[in-house]
Amino acid sequence: MRHQRVLVTGATGFVGSRLIECLNCDGHSVIAAVRTPVSAGVPVFQMGDLSGKQDWSSALVGLDVIVHCAARVHVMSEAAADPLAAFREVNVAGTLNLARQAAAAGVRRFIFLSSIKVNGEWTEPGRPFTHNDCPAPADPYAVSKAEAEAGLQELARQTGMELVIIRPVLVYGPGVKGNFQRMMAWVERGGVLPLGAVDNRRSLVALDNLVDLIVTCIDHPAAAGQIFLVSDGEDLSTPDMLRLLGQVLGRQVRLLPVPVSWLRIGAAWLGKRSEAKRLCGSLQVDIEHTCKTLDWKPPVSLELGFRAAAMTAE
Repeated sequence: MRHQRVLVTGATGFVGSRLIECLNCDGHSVIAAVRTPVSAGVPVFQMGDLSGKQDWSSALVGLDVIVHCAARVHVMSEAAADPLAAFREVNVAGTLNLARQAAAAGVRRFIFLSSIKVNGEWTEPGRPFTHNDCPAPADPYAVSKAEAEAGLQELARQTGMELVIIRPVLVYGPGVKGNFQRMMAWVERGGVLPLGAVDNRRSLVALDNLVDLIVTCIDHPAAAGQIFLVSDGEDLSTPDMLRLLGQVLGRQVRLLPVPVSWLRIGAAWLGKRSEAKRLCGSLQVDIEHTCKTLDWKPPVSLELGFRAAAMTAE
């Protein structure tokens, strides 16, 4: 592996901070783009808001690769009056502004951390998402990511800068927040969960598997121009996920086999229809293209990934 000079945006985030650790261990020269002053253990570029107006020129000198993790992320309780405009300002205008300046500065490769939500929200049994599916984004966050991808692809065609797009599924690991953290909290509390009859399939990706893929894409010659879906390669039902969490947390998980139709009715009555979809619906990805193109496989097993996440559970 040839050592590269790499800029990581979103450097203090869940993915970015772990990525910087791994790039440092591999001997790459790393610059962390941050919004607030921090000690990142590497040189820091102090940026403002990620928008179409940010001047990146001083950070781009001599760079080989940019890994763009920073984004306005999907939120459960949206406060913006116009969510799509807010997502577009950061995820589209901010991303394309950085990419244009990078191409002009001679940056060789731009790695964009997108989202599986570009493919869609749910999959049918036995029909996982693939890398060449037509995009079907369903919410403002996903629309903004899809538009950013399209803009980057056009820029790559015009300038010759190499583009790699990575679409992760739900990422979990040490310090995870959001839905996975809530599931760990349910298991920690014990009690009975009415999810024993759910028969779905979900793809997940351990933080270290995602980071390993990003590091692989830093200089792999076959990565240029590709869209990669990434997961652990092992899919679980919601009940199996809860049982595995119980195993690694040392907690007994009791699941009541309530019919899924009842769960959906109850969730609708409580105004939690989207939560029920996440727990009962399927979302699977096919990573064969990723593995074959890069001669790559996820280095961390599902069980080891769950154990690493559980070590930091409160």
